[in-house]
Amino acid sequence: MSERVRAGTVGDLGPGERTVVTVDDEPVGVLNVEGDYYAVQNTCEHMGGPVCSGRVQGKLVAEFTEPGQRPEEDFSDDKTIACPWHGWEYELETGDHIGDDRISLETYDVTVEDGVVYVES
Repeated sequence: MSERVRAGTVGDLGPGERTVVTVDDEPVGVLNVEGDYYAVQNTCEHMGGPVCSGRVQGKLVAEFTEPGQRPEEDFSDDKTIACPWHGWEYELETGDHIGDDRISLETYDVTVEDGVVYVES
């Protein structure tokens, strides 16, 4: 059976704001990143750190041009979050670990209805 958990109002969760709610007895971080809402497991797969209090940024991507040359690096529009304890980084959209997609955080759908932000499980 699906559960809907109230995370707050749009006013509470403006751009850059975040909160933690409990979904199915697990802590889930709800983040507003540039107007897009994400909900992700708040327990790092490494050592249980509070992932959702970590740094959010664009995903670092690099293109190798030729051997012996430095790669051209840039940040994509895809957002990542890094656990503040040891820097393990995950894609916010999928929950996948940046270096090993066998490691993943649970992600949840977020809906906004009548100015209220909900996490769906």
